[in-house]
Amino acid sequence: MDSGAVEPASTGAIWSTPSVEPRSISIGKQIFCNRSLNMRNITAVGFDMDYTLAQYKPETFEALAYHGTIEKLVKDLNYPEELLTWQFDWKYMVRGLVLDKKRGNILKMDRHKYVKVAYHGFREMSKEEKVAAYGSTLIRDSFDEPDYALIDTLFSLGEAYLFAQLVDFMDSNPAKVPSGTDYAHMYRDVRSAVDLCHRDGTLKRMVAKEPSRYINEDLAIVPMLQMLRKSGRSTFLVTNSLWDYTDVVMNYLCGPYMSDVSSSHNHKWLEYFDVVITGSSKPSFFHDDNRTGLFEVEPDSGKLLNADLQIGSPRSSQHQPKPIHKVYQGGNVGHLHRLLSVASSSQVPLCW
Repeated sequence: MDSGAVEPASTGAIWSTPSVEPRSISIGKQIFCNRSLNMRNITAVGFDMDYTLAQYKPETFEALAYHGTIEKLVKDLNYPEELLTWQFDWKYMVRGLVLDKKRGNILKMDRHKYVKVAYHGFREMSKEEKVAAYGSTLIRDSFDEPDYALIDTLFSLGEAYLFAQLVDFMDSNPAKVPSGTDYAHMYRDVRSAVDLCHRDGTLKRMVAKEPSRYINEDLAIVPMLQMLRKSGRSTFLVTNSLWDYTDVVMNYLCGPYMSDVSSSHNHKWLEYFDVVITGSSKPSFFHDDNRTGLFEVEPDSGKLLNADLQIGSPRSSQHQPKPIHKVYQGGNVGHLHRLLSVASSSQVPLCW
């Protein structure tokens, strides 16, 4: 992946006709679609924050998550301290691989689910080993949970790399891992350690201290949001992150970033969004049976207030002004529709 600086594409070039010279836009900024999309019927456009607007730097953020996970394994799950000396190679793996939890293998498959390459830990398996484990016909495992895990996000690269290291470590030092541990148990321990890092705020505290170290700057975000709003469409943000962290990251992305955000109460970025929902617990946020309550967030203090937004009642707010630039926590897709005054999800494309 080219890590060189990329000039932000102009909003005109992004939304103009195909006659625009494509070389003027980085391939990473180009938008591809396999069907027509009529924007005339779109009234609001939504975004996620983590790994959508906020593109984390794998060489720093994934390394931070990796080392935090190892600390949890050692301090909370009784793994040996020598793991603390391990290092993470963020270039080693790519998304699209599959972890075989029971066998300790990492698989690369084609679209027909034929296992083309298989590694046990960091050792490439021979053709005979691969065929013995996964066969050579079209009748194969489904490669789904609970026995397999898909490496489908950048977040999962670090834990997959750590899992491979642990497989090799257990094969060489079976007495050094917790008693009764097998490959599948070891994978569950890694997942538990990753979850601990996110729940106790370890990662987000570090990112909040120095956003530029962990997040790529993108000067095209603000012009894009301004363009959408100028077209008459609403914009909204729905993120699983809570308000304090969201505010720091979005201040950095939409600038001007101030290091002492908490004392300056700099929430200028809110002017680019009609609605912001934090702590959304996606994907359950979009489930029809989700009845999670919605709270309004007071931006300066972070206090939660009752939003008093009824779902399923007559749309009395249809002709009332929408609540502009407000911040919420929790809720569900029904709340979102009422806040945006839309009747159908077909009017609201989501950029996740």
